[in-house]
Amino acid sequence: MIGNLAFGWPLYILGGVVLVGAAVQGGQIVRPSTDSAVVRYQVKDVDKSVAFYTKHLGFAIQSQTGPFASVTRGKLMLILSGPGTSGARPMPNGQRQAPGGWNRIVLYVDDLESHIQKLKKSGVHFRNNVETGPGGSQILIDDPDGNPIELHEAPKA
Repeated sequence: MIGNLAFGWPLYILGGVVLVGAAVQGGQIVRPSTDSAVVRYQVKDVDKSVAFYTKHLGFAIQSQTGPFASVTRGKLMLILSGPGTSGARPMPNGQRQAPGGWNRIVLYVDDLESHIQKLKKSGVHFRNNVETGPGGSQILIDDPDGNPIELHEAPKA
C-alpha cells in the first residue's frame, strides 16, 4: 500500500496499475464485490481487534498494514481503522470518530447457546441477555473497543 485516499480506501500500485479500494494479498487483487457487505469499525488497537475477530468470531485476515486491517467472514468485509488512518480522521467540525454506539454487524449462528458459552469462557463482554422474538434469538457482545456485534440464531423451522 502506498497511501490512503478520501473515504479511507487504500491505494496500491501493482504492476504499474493504481488500485483504489482494493487490497493486494499474495500478489492477487482482492476487492469487495457488488454483492459484498463492507462495514468500518473504529478501533484503538488493530492487532488486538484482528485477534478478537479471527479467534472468537471466525473471520479471516484479508489485509493488515500499520493502523489498518480488513477481515472477512463470507461476503462481509470488516474494515478495522486504527488511529492515523484516513477513515478515522476528525469530521470538518472537529468531532472525532470513536468506537462504540449501537449500529452493529449481525452474525448468524446455528447454535447461539454454544457460542455464548465459548465467548463467556473467553471473557468477552456481553451487553445484554438473550432476547427472543418471532425473528429468532439474539444477544449483543462488544469487541475490545466497545463496537457491538449481534449474534443471531434464526427461529427453528
